Amino acid sequence: MEVVSILGCGWLGKKLGIDLIKKGYTVKGSTTSMEKFDELKTVNIEPFLIDISKESSYQEFLETDVLVIAITSKNIEDFKRLIFEIEKSNLMKVIFISSTSVYPSLNKEMTEEDQTVDIPLSHIENLFLKNTNFETTIIRFSGLFGGKRHPGNWFTDRKIPHPKGYVNMIHREDCIAIIEQVIKQNIFGEVFNACANHHPTREDFYINARKSLEKPAPEFDTSKPLTYKIISSKKLQRVLNYQFKYNNLLDI
Repeated sequence: MEVVSILGCGWLGKKLGIDLIKKGYTVKGSTTSMEKFDELKTVNIEPFLIDISKESSYQEFLETDVLVIAITSKNIEDFKRLIFEIEKSNLMKVIFISSTSVYPSLNKEMTEEDQTVDIPLSHIENLFLKNTNFETTIIRFSGLFGGKRHPGNWFTDRKIPHPKGYVNMIHREDCIAIIEQVIKQNIFGEVFNACANHHPTREDFYINARKSLEKPAPEFDTSKPLTYKIISSKKLQRVLNYQFKYNNLLDI
């Protein structure tokens, strides 16, 4: 039975843990709050108190077959500290949850071959990719929705920019299924974009999202020149033989 440790049991990590347990995995999960220990124990995730911004050792948590990193921190020094801890362990397989925000908006389709922008997240990705002590697969998720995270509730306090641009979104259930396939198929040392194939305009998408919640139509900001990117997930679909569960973003 494989053991999976999930660093960050939040909106994505906790649900991933629950799903992995159903499939027979043993799951260790981290939180930065003791208050969440009982919450994790209730769903049979073994809880660990870990904050990578603080000097501490958590080797028991790293006694695992696969480490999934699903935290939102973008602090490069914190990740250097985490990698140092991983290097001290016997861990050989890491999945790092990243974001398609690493790509610039060049008004074209973006693939894994495209140059990323100079932001902390890109540097953190490289820390993992260049490390030869273990193998890392980077999964760059697009805009996340699902569960209580509904796009119809976004932009409530401001106008939505670039209405004629295109959305890049992925449902949480697809995120979880993709992570599980990387583990199951043992696909490490790769970089994948993960985004639904459907790219409606921001205007169509957010009007539809508001309508689905029976909310008033959003307002749009057309004052700036149009910039967008269209994220391609062709590599992920080919390598993992993956089909998206939520591929029509106007049917949410």
